Amino acid sequence: MPDRPGDQWDRRVASGLAFLRRRLAGDYEVDEFGFDPDLTDAVFHPLLRRLYRDWFRTEVSGVEHVPVDGPALVVGNHSGTVALDALILSAALHDKHPTHRYLRLLGADLVFRMPVVSELARKTGGTVACNPDAERLLGGGDLVGVFPEGFKGIGKLYADRYKLQRFGRGGFVSAALRTGTPIVPVAIVGGEEIYPMLADIKPLARLLKLPYFPVTPTFPWLGPLGMVPLPSKWLIEFCPPIPTAHLTDSADDPLVVFNLADQVRETIQQTLHTLLERRPDPFGP
Repeated sequence: MPDRPGDQWDRRVASGLAFLRRRLAGDYEVDEFGFDPDLTDAVFHPLLRRLYRDWFRTEVSGVEHVPVDGPALVVGNHSGTVALDALILSAALHDKHPTHRYLRLLGADLVFRMPVVSELARKTGGTVACNPDAERLLGGGDLVGVFPEGFKGIGKLYADRYKLQRFGRGGFVSAALRTGTPIVPVAIVGGEEIYPMLADIKPLARLLKLPYFPVTPTFPWLGPLGMVPLPSKWLIEFCPPIPTAHLTDSADDPLVVFNLADQVRETIQQTLHTLLERRPDPFGP
């Protein structure tokens, strides 16, 4: 039977009241990292859902490559001046995955030194990008998301869009090897166009103790309006997992770590090229 007018709003109001009752009664759980699934489901994911479905018109493929249960390390390309790609990836994966798994994101130290931002990152399942935390999460059977390019990826100029930056020293590979966890590369197209960085004012970045200070077509010229992301078309594709269980004894072998990191990087780069061919117009339907 189809919904009557107002039924959808009635459900939303009822859901909101139930959420408030749980919060006031303390009837929710937070894990050792500060992750609050109840708050994530009720507040953060609905907001991100609006972004990835309606604003970015995101298409997701290859979700079948993400394990139904058990640990996996999801490794993606980073871009966009502001790291919206990590948040969009986590919400889209949760919605599209058959068991609605949470992606525990690893973030830079800077994220966890910022008031409010640090608390929000913890509440949504994030933690510091370090091997001990990554290995604890993987050892507990979680999906862990990492972006090895770091600030080099999100802070690159628009002229270098979709060109993967260096993957650091491969710490993410070591964490996967020590826990025998499969690595799932993921390619994200669309993030490069939301805030096209035309220049980086390095003296101002140093003064503000930031990794970069972006100049985009709308920021800082339009003030707060310049923070509204452009409505680019997004494509996200999860690639077949790369097994590591047979390499657990090589977690400290630099050659094995480098080769595996290079394999992941090349997989993502080639998938980006394929996705860009499927999306000739960055702002198309």
